Amino acid sequence: MAGHSKWANIQHRKGRQDARRGKIFTRLIKEITVAAKMGGGDLATNPRLRLAVEKAKAESMPKDNIENAIKRGTGSLDGVNYEECRYEGYGIGGAAVMVDCLTDNKTRTVADVRHAFSKYGGNMGTDGCVAFQFTHCGYMLFAPGTDEDALMEAALEAGADDVVSNGDGSIEVITAPYEFSDIQAALLDKGFKSEMGEVTMRPQNETVLAGDEAIRMQKLLDALEDLDDVQEVYTSAELED
Repeated sequence: MAGHSKWANIQHRKGRQDARRGKIFTRLIKEITVAAKMGGGDLATNPRLRLAVEKAKAESMPKDNIENAIKRGTGSLDGVNYEECRYEGYGIGGAAVMVDCLTDNKTRTVADVRHAFSKYGGNMGTDGCVAFQFTHCGYMLFAPGTDEDALMEAALEAGADDVVSNGDGSIEVITAPYEFSDIQAALLDKGFKSEMGEVTMRPQNETVLAGDEAIRMQKLLDALEDLDDVQEVYTSAELED
């Protein structure tokens, strides 16, 4: 059993992400472009691109936008040359924070990320200072009340790495990153629809923050997520009311 506040925490995070929907297309187009540049434009042989396109379709991105982003990545169309960069540091209470960016100007991006850390009470660290605390994986969260035994059987049969039951009744299914889509589809076929599903960097341990510390940590996360070059922000912080 783990994470008694997991369900409420994830719902809170999901709500804040929904409020930023205006930036979702921009971030997805960047990810599709970079994935195509690195691994080619064939979805069958490029799992990163396949995941990015599936996510774009889930957000109802027009087909032309997706195809043009792939063409820019493969060089068939002119476009901005984005670079990947990751910045690591510590938030309130020593919570680990990892920031993934795609940028055409790394000097600007590192300055923006460092400023956000320092302004909101965090500390930007060196490369690798917290990355070891996270695992790259697929992640699905199922609502309290889901039949745990049936879900566990279906998930393990589909090839999931782990199934975790939380104190609040919610259930997490963990997969290998590039098997996520297939396992999610297999579970859906069995009648199990996750409330949230993504390929992410999952913290191995959580830092629980409440009260003023939780408020301050949320401000830091918001500041980082609002930066134009930031794609994803990962943290070990679990924020409680």
